[in-house]
Amino acid sequence: MSCQSYSTTHPTNPTNNVDAIAGVAVKVVAFLCNWCSYAGADKAGANQLPVPAELTAIRVMCSGRVEPTMILECFQKGADGVLVLACHPGDCHYKEGNLRAYCRAELLERLVPQLGVDPRRFRFDYVSAAEADRFSQITNEFVDQVRALAVIPS
Repeated sequence: MSCQSYSTTHPTNPTNNVDAIAGVAVKVVAFLCNWCSYAGADKAGANQLPVPAELTAIRVMCSGRVEPTMILECFQKGADGVLVLACHPGDCHYKEGNLRAYCRAELLERLVPQLGVDPRRFRFDYVSAAEADRFSQITNEFVDQVRALAVIPS
């Protein structure tokens, strides 16, 4: 599995940070567990909840299958942010895949700053199939956070 190639454009001299934040084009990749997070995303769409257009969802059978190299490759190819959403602890269809994903996320949270990536550009969280509202909230918050990081202060 591989991430798509991305290019980003950021304003170089915004005059108003609030307006600049809203207008910044960002690319965010989200790895979604098939059984929980992806189902939550589907339910969010069915309920017409707001989901950011900047989000590129990659459906994986289990969040435990998301290798750290895949996340680093996303950043290397120009993603502004990477999000991994897993089943809640104890709810993994593959028994402990979400635990494996959590351990990898902890590793990445320590690794990405050493590679020159702001750690706020990576997030790991839990969303179940019944949490469409939570999916909408997490994705919107994360994209807004990444968008704010892209703005160069005037």
